[in-house]
Amino acid sequence: MILFDENRLEQIVKEGEEKQSDPNFWADQKAALEVVNRYKDAKSTLDDYREIKSASAELFELLSATDASDKEMLELIEMEEEELLTKIHALRSLLLFSGEYDALNCTLDIHPGAGGTEAQDWADMLFRMYARWAEKHGFSFHVLSYENGEEAGLKSVSVKISGRNAYGLLKGEKGVHRLVRISPFDASARRHTSFASVNVVPEFGSVSDVVIDPKDLRVDTFRSGGAGGQNVNKVSSAVRITHIPTGIVVQCEIERSQLMNKATCMEMLSDRLMQRKLEERDAKLKSIIGEQKNIEWGSQIRSYVFCPYTLVKDNRTNYETADVAGVMDGDLDGFLYAYLEKEAKDASSQS
Repeated sequence: MILFDENRLEQIVKEGEEKQSDPNFWADQKAALEVVNRYKDAKSTLDDYREIKSASAELFELLSATDASDKEMLELIEMEEEELLTKIHALRSLLLFSGEYDALNCTLDIHPGAGGTEAQDWADMLFRMYARWAEKHGFSFHVLSYENGEEAGLKSVSVKISGRNAYGLLKGEKGVHRLVRISPFDASARRHTSFASVNVVPEFGSVSDVVIDPKDLRVDTFRSGGAGGQNVNKVSSAVRITHIPTGIVVQCEIERSQLMNKATCMEMLSDRLMQRKLEERDAKLKSIIGEQKNIEWGSQIRSYVFCPYTLVKDNRTNYETADVAGVMDGDLDGFLYAYLEKEAKDASSQS
């Protein structure tokens, strides 16, 4: 796996400039924006690389011309080196987003496992964790649908997260998350284990080649009941669409217009069908090369232990921290980048 390809980036920049010079470029605004964003990302990465390359050459030249007794100059070189290393680290992190869909926005779904109120409360805690993470990174966090739990927490939630490399950052969060704590809902203060599933789907947009037959859809409308009683409509503006052949269900209730909710549902359905198509393709490829992975409900990707000790550990990367409070407040970058590092390493070993 090649994380950096200067020639490829130069080609993307060249093609982007040529397309943007076309008088009819903005005729299709959605497609045009995708070209612009791809161009900007490639140019930014290329500019960063060239700046680092130039600064490195200057630093080596300065170091070779500096006398070992010149402490003042050596201190200056050390400061320049630290600044350069920071830039190199930032570029290296950026290059981890090399997946075909990493740059896209995404939809994140959370569903509690068995266990009633306890599991529903855990799902709500995860919802807040991702909301705090998005807030800290300046990402848009737009709730599409939210179903309250019976006593506390939530039964399901779907949110759209928009920002640079949103899917690339969050794709590793897909899976089962396990919580161990003293239950606040248990009068005997016993320790409970709860599970919740997280799914992350890229917002494929125009890169999707899925065709949906209207005959395969069942469309239901109902009254919205948003989080905390907000955005509750007095009319049946919320929309739920079921794709009959696959059983995939999507719903949106955040907009006041039924038509807007339906349009959002159709986009969500297209994304999920595209995700399913890609997963089936990958599963077929893995079966050919003999790789088998268990992705069932019980195979949790991460454990959050509140008691008898504090620890959050990812089972795939072995990255861990005792700062449970920080993690639940959105400090997830250590886990996200550990997953990306592992993904890049695994891909390199297979290439």
